[in-house]
Amino acid sequence: MKTPLLAASAIVLSAGFAVAETSVQSCNRTVSFDAPPQRAISNDVNLTEMMLVLGLADRMVGYTGISGWKTLDEEMRAGVAELPELSAKYPSKEVLVGADADFFFAGWNYGMKVGGEVTPETLAPFGIKVYELTESCTHIMAKDKASIEDMYADLINLGRIFDVEAKAAEVVATYRDDLAAFKDNLQTGEPLRVFVYDSGDDTPFTAGRYAMPTALIEAAGGVNILDDFEKSWATVTWEEVIERNPEVVMIVNYGDVTAEQKRDFMMSNPAFAGLDAVKNDRFVTLEYVEATPGPRNIQAIKTLATAFWAE
Repeated sequence: MKTPLLAASAIVLSAGFAVAETSVQSCNRTVSFDAPPQRAISNDVNLTEMMLVLGLADRMVGYTGISGWKTLDEEMRAGVAELPELSAKYPSKEVLVGADADFFFAGWNYGMKVGGEVTPETLAPFGIKVYELTESCTHIMAKDKASIEDMYADLINLGRIFDVEAKAAEVVATYRDDLAAFKDNLQTGEPLRVFVYDSGDDTPFTAGRYAMPTALIEAAGGVNILDDFEKSWATVTWEEVIERNPEVVMIVNYGDVTAEQKRDFMMSNPAFAGLDAVKNDRFVTLEYVEATPGPRNIQAIKTLATAFWAE
């Protein structure tokens, strides 16, 4: 198995003086920093929470990509209360440059698109360095299936970038201990077959082997029925879902269509009447911020495990 994308640091000489330089691996790039960023921007609710859990709000000039799709709960509203949302959806290059940003924490399909106007290469001439969400690296390089280690690696790398390594190590250690203690007391059976229902009526948008729900489901004692789907988040056919007959449906809650409406769609559609999950009314909901890489992944695993094994 490949190791997580972690960081390295070095001492370089500049004008005869020793200057600490920190380098981190960001997908297939090495990104170096001779000082911690002071005007950072994060995209999306889960990446923004990674910044907040490390206490980096005072290093940020804003965030992007939240209100266009999601609503903030009370915890998130409090965390970003002093920060402006610079763009409701994906930011343009002009938005980032106009904010005089020096750092952008985003990912592929988390604020950046392959071949789009906002990429590490297009921002480099403006002095904006980019760190890419590890889970999203599958869009531009070969990568192992999604793992909770991806999220840990991002927190550790952010800690190095912003010179808060001790805080990042403490946060990750707390998550590891919390999850280990929970799993020690978790009694499971044969892994349950789980379908991730993100959105879509005619064709479902779901999580493949490279998306975080696959790792969350496995940690909770299940298996993603599309574990062999060589994608991150993508569209499949309902026929594939029916053929694989999930025992549980994990709904991702966000956007205009509520989790309850998604459940009702599946429960009332005769095409799904034969699914074990529908026959037994076994649905579990995760908020978007729980289902994507970020600090709420540990609670997400607990929520799934409780739904899987409470009986």
